[in-house]
Amino acid sequence: MRAKTWMWGAGAALALALTVGALWSQIGAAKHTADNGKALLAALGGPFSLTDQNGRTVTDRDFHGRVVALFFGYTFCPDICPTDLQILAEALDKLGPRADGVQPLFVTIDPQRDTPAQLAEFTTMFSPRILGLTGTPEQIADAAKRYRAYYARAKGGDGDAYTMDHSAFLYLLDRQGKLAEVLPHATPADRVAAALTNLLDQKPGPQS
Repeated sequence: MRAKTWMWGAGAALALALTVGALWSQIGAAKHTADNGKALLAALGGPFSLTDQNGRTVTDRDFHGRVVALFFGYTFCPDICPTDLQILAEALDKLGPRADGVQPLFVTIDPQRDTPAQLAEFTTMFSPRILGLTGTPEQIADAAKRYRAYYARAKGGDGDAYTMDHSAFLYLLDRQGKLAEVLPHATPADRVAAALTNLLDQKPGPQS
């Protein structure tokens, strides 16, 4: 499953580059002022309703009270998703007992193949703390749109033998469910752990 070659359709690859580049440029520029940074983060994220790997319907409110590490990907991903989930698992290990205050979420962009059982098997390979989420194509599209997460089926492949082009950001949400930080693909585990620790150290505010 991991040995499949990463295939890029020219049009999809260009769209991905533009989407990722635009979002990351906005984030980088916004960091120059606190107000701009807060405004950009406030514009991303929002409510969602999905199905977890145990078959239960969950919403964003179910995770309020914990720091959330959110990632959009798919279980048949040959490299990007395994890399980032392994890094996230290492970051959680670095937190020790404090990792109990973090809820990692892996939202599939490939509901056709990523059944709840498939998600459970995949996420457990990295950490039992990671919870896989799926849903209808419309539910997933809505959640991805709120975070400006790009995805599209790559050209080529027959039947179920296809890959997905997608952006690869780790979204960190505070205990109130508000987006606090966005980390790029392959951010080192020490940096991820430090960002999570910072959110864990924040005094909890009123939950909405």
